[in-house]
Amino acid sequence: MFFVDTIELSGLGNRSYLAGGEESAVAVDPPRDIDLVIAAAARRGVRISQVVETHVHNDYVSGGLELARVTGAAHLVPAGARVSFERVPVRDGDRAEVDTGAGLVLRALATPGHTPHHTSYALEENGTAVAVFTGGSLLIGTVGRPDLVEPRLTERLARAQHASAHRLAAELPDETAVLPTHGFGSFCSSAQAEGGATTIGKEKASNEALTRDVDTFVADLLAGLDDVPAYYTHMGPANAAGPAPVDLTPPAVADADEIAARLAAGEWVVDLRNRVAFAAGHVSGSFNVEAEGQLAVYLAWLIPWGKPVTLLAESPGQLAAAQRELVRVGIDRPAAAATGGPADWLRAGEAPASFRRAAFADLAGRHPAKGVVVLDVRRDSERAGGYIEGSLHIPVHTLHRRLGEVPAGEVWVHCAGGMRAAIAASLLDAAGRDVVAVDDSFDAAGQAGIALRNP
Repeated sequence: MFFVDTIELSGLGNRSYLAGGEESAVAVDPPRDIDLVIAAAARRGVRISQVVETHVHNDYVSGGLELARVTGAAHLVPAGARVSFERVPVRDGDRAEVDTGAGLVLRALATPGHTPHHTSYALEENGTAVAVFTGGSLLIGTVGRPDLVEPRLTERLARAQHASAHRLAAELPDETAVLPTHGFGSFCSSAQAEGGATTIGKEKASNEALTRDVDTFVADLLAGLDDVPAYYTHMGPANAAGPAPVDLTPPAVADADEIAARLAAGEWVVDLRNRVAFAAGHVSGSFNVEAEGQLAVYLAWLIPWGKPVTLLAESPGQLAAAQRELVRVGIDRPAAAATGGPADWLRAGEAPASFRRAAFADLAGRHPAKGVVVLDVRRDSERAGGYIEGSLHIPVHTLHRRLGEVPAGEVWVHCAGGMRAAIAASLLDAAGRDVVAVDDSFDAAGQAGIALRNP
């Protein structure tokens, strides 16, 4: 018998896995906070014999090196990956025993495309593949994006993705469970598909990499590629160099005077509370990125890399969870932190700042009008599906550099659902703008009678 446990990293849209038998197991693409994997192994009562990487990751900092060091496991990394640490180089066809008693063996299959060295691993039970860890190769309904390594390689890697998907489909039984690392909201996925489980047989019937000819597939894949989070630039080099262990101890506590001083110094003070609470009252100059949303993705995407960040949380638990999320993308130690609410974070005599929240029905009564600016902070791909007539478009991840492009007036900012609009509203509020955060589904815009345009 074998098991496969999934370690969900919902904030990043990724999954890691622990798979094995009664005595030993393999960890696949582990997160930076390796205690999650160690705890999973402890629950199963198994030792971790191997730690494997499907590729040098571009979207998060891997815990593979540290997990192998702590557990004494072999660290398997594709031989073609250029890394600066000792590892077991893996080549196509290599096999590694996972649990002898259970007849479990891991077989490497070269699946270039997401990266040139990408490798998938088939988990075989007594010689039959029962699961395949596909990393950023074959995903649920799609494949990993091929444009994160080098622009000149993108088309070549897209063609390799098609070939790799066909190789997996041809060599593995239809019943084989497909277990990707990316594709659950990750920007490493070339598209987003619904569903949490799939097999080789299901992908043969539905995955465009397996149902379309290579030229059509590649053309559509390249045309649909979305924006790349800015912090991805730093993830590959960090993983190739060998990430350091993490420190999840509480940060230094900041009082109201220190919070004010850090804001005055131009540092980032980020309020992790939900957007409703932030809009109602917050420290002037602070930014809002909700802890319950995609905190790591959007904070790492927006913040100038290496700039000190102070976190404001409503509870120690919220702060600890945020730290865990942030180390996964290389924001290792907050400069300081505080818990509570605005009353705890403001100096004597200071009043909290606030701004209005509204729905698209409210905007319908104000737009179009002189002095009203409608700001769309969705991505280019989203706006291509339709937008509010007369609106200004600045994606949220570029807004902090382009605040000067927002015309004078009352700024009504929207996204697709409200979370990114809240981030944008906090940036505008900190800059002294009169802002209204539209906290509503974009589908409601047309229903409210707002004029929409389709490119």
